[in-house]
Amino acid sequence: MAIIVDNDTRLVVQGLTGSEGRFHGLRNRAYGTKVVAGVTPGKGGQDVEGVPVFDTVAEAAAREGANTAMVFVPAPFAADAIYEAVDAGIVTVICITEGIPAHEMLRIHTYIRSKGVTMLGPNCPGALSPGKANVGIIPAEIFSEGSIGLVSRSGTLTYQIGHELTQLGLGNSTIVGIGGDPVVGSSFIDVLGKFRDDPQTEYVVMVGEIGGDEEEKAAVFIEAELGKPAVAYIAGFTAPPGKTMGHAGAIISGSSGTAQAKKDALEARGIQVGTTPTETAQLVADLAGAP
Repeated sequence: MAIIVDNDTRLVVQGLTGSEGRFHGLRNRAYGTKVVAGVTPGKGGQDVEGVPVFDTVAEAAAREGANTAMVFVPAPFAADAIYEAVDAGIVTVICITEGIPAHEMLRIHTYIRSKGVTMLGPNCPGALSPGKANVGIIPAEIFSEGSIGLVSRSGTLTYQIGHELTQLGLGNSTIVGIGGDPVVGSSFIDVLGKFRDDPQTEYVVMVGEIGGDEEEKAAVFIEAELGKPAVAYIAGFTAPPGKTMGHAGAIISGSSGTAQAKKDALEARGIQVGTTPTETAQLVADLAGAP
């Protein structure tokens, strides 16, 4: 099994006719993901290398059975694209777009929760279940299928740790990027709960960074409810207070949100924390009994 995306994923790409949507949508298809439709208002009836384009997500869902949407729509229109997908009955929304205002995401977050929709992003790399489906911009070629669930706020750190795991002969059940904005569709706890319930996932890696308290909340969940071995990595030990580092949500405010505070909270719950991506991958290898 896997979480969020799998062999049953039928993907509609909102913005497929744009350069980025086309490039990554076709890469997802080449990996084996069932990319069944694209949506660009006013371009219905066209196609992108055989993928039919519709004017609305509702048409794509009705005609092609789309159940997952990937949003590659410019930021000023991305919120409307998310609402459209949800209202069309799409059950999983993965928003790659960055720059959606936090106040708009607060409204979206409340709306999707009321509908039972799973959302990743905005400003995220997507989700990859090796051997099954890739939805987003994750470089699937550096990952292999296995039993390690990986959830991260950072895209590039996800890729680095995934590569390190592959070098150690270890694979992943699903790789999930939740996004680095202050307000995102899914929290660490949301994804950890899915890994808890996934029989393929035997170990979990959580990649956090400075800012907020999501990692501290996740530490409590891991100790009390995950029921599977987990390790973590926190980026940003040298970040100065008050300065955004990379992601909009990666900012230390006062004495909270520091990498050391997060590391202390995790270790207090018995969760090992690597100091580098390489060390983190080795910690997982040790738990899994890999050579």
